[in-house]
Amino acid sequence: MLQFVNRYNEKGDKTMRKIKSTYVKLAATLLAIPMLFTGCTASCSRELTDMKSDFCGGLNRTIIVYTADGKVIASYSGKIDIDINSGGYVKFDLDGKRYIYYNCFVESIADID
Repeated sequence: MLQFVNRYNEKGDKTMRKIKSTYVKLAATLLAIPMLFTGCTASCSRELTDMKSDFCGGLNRTIIVYTADGKVIASYSGKIDIDINSGGYVKFDLDGKRYIYYNCFVESIADID
């Protein structure tokens, strides 16, 4: 009978340790998240702006597309989600339409406030 009680206590202690460990990890995570977003440096602020753009469908921007010799091809304004990549093109969505420009220079001015 005494052995049964000891085994039960050992199992209970292990379970309690696991529960406490889980609570400590959860508390550490909950404390770390606000510190990441409140004590931001400039790079952290840029990262938050990128996340805002991703989650909200873009930022209010003005996009101007230029040829290689500096002539303006087109200009767009509005809530634009832009995708810049290393494939030699710029892709963005505006008012339900997708625009893709190849081998052009693109100036993007975003309102981040």
